[in-house]
Amino acid sequence: MTTNTLKLYDEDSYLSDFSATVISCVEKPNSNQEIVYEVILSATAFFPEGGGQASDTGTINDIPVIDVQEKDEIIYHILTSPLAEGEVIKGTINRTRRFDFMQQHTGEHILSGLVYKYFNYDNVGFHLGADTVTVDFSGTFTEEDIRRIEELANEAVFQNISVVAVYPEKEALNSMSYRSKKELSGAVRIVTINGVDTCACCAPHVKSTGEVGLIKITTYQNYKGGTRLEIQCGKRALTDYNKKEKNIQNISVTLSAKIYETDEAVKRLKEEKLSLEAKFTALSAKLLSYKVVSIPSGDEPYALFDFETQDNQLRNYANLVKERRNGIVGIFIPSAKDSSISETDEAIEYRYVLCAKEIDVRQIGAELNKAFQGRGGGSKEMVQGSIKGGRKDIENFLKNYA
Repeated sequence: MTTNTLKLYDEDSYLSDFSATVISCVEKPNSNQEIVYEVILSATAFFPEGGGQASDTGTINDIPVIDVQEKDEIIYHILTSPLAEGEVIKGTINRTRRFDFMQQHTGEHILSGLVYKYFNYDNVGFHLGADTVTVDFSGTFTEEDIRRIEELANEAVFQNISVVAVYPEKEALNSMSYRSKKELSGAVRIVTINGVDTCACCAPHVKSTGEVGLIKITTYQNYKGGTRLEIQCGKRALTDYNKKEKNIQNISVTLSAKIYETDEAVKRLKEEKLSLEAKFTALSAKLLSYKVVSIPSGDEPYALFDFETQDNQLRNYANLVKERRNGIVGIFIPSAKDSSISETDEAIEYRYVLCAKEIDVRQIGAELNKAFQGRGGGSKEMVQGSIKGGRKDIENFLKNYA
């Protein structure tokens, strides 16, 4: 019978090197049907995946540990190579990752405790990964609420409050008030940050809140009737700040604006862009009307190639043209990938529109697509799509269509 694994991280969350005995090593396929080895040790400093937190990484006898899981108080280490039963091993966890996770998790406790204290919202979801931390709450917040909680959380960091983790006796536990997302059985580990939070949690934490360094709420959004926060703590918060600072400096230089005035500069730039777009649209409409005047009237099918008109102007172009001619008209412009090509007879990809005032163009549209590897469709009066072919071949197709 396999005994419970001694959890060394409970005794010392800063421990990164340890020795233990191999209790068992079982070969098994993983989800990709690759052979891995499931190793049970007498003791471990590796924290297994659980409670929304990813597992520790590191090595055992220099063999990479690719996953760590726990079931019924037994911790399973997944390795790429086997170990011998009874062997005494040296384990090493990735201490940088461990401390990062400790900063994030303790920061989450501070936030969740304060949200519960001031808003009475429950933490209903938590994910701590290598890049992101998300926390889900059962209620909604205003922008003012978010900044208030963020400020209170950082005040708790600056106060450098001790973070205490204990396994209370059953009677003491029954008399305690603490947060927990699920019903618990067996030994329950309680993590307390005095005046801020008391919560059931199995994960490693820092010794005092000051080690969290900084807590920053980077995004928040409505989620399943509540709110999802994304947070960055400690070094992650500094890295996030540095990236954003670099971005804002680049924007400042590009717009020739002071760093704290880039917001107004961007707003002005957006207004100028909208104004120019409106003028461009008006001028484009005028240009199309001038182009249409030069198109000869007639009843026979007519192909019009235009290397200047934009894709979003095709329908307007067609509506003007079909009032000019009685027959079928095809308007062809180079697709986005061929938009830099000048007038050519080489086979390129065209965006097209077929239109007619009193003729059903759906049949010719289908035949055009078939002849030139095209696709598209539309109504009786107008069909749109894309084809690939040479200009003369397309012109001849329309000219000879019967």
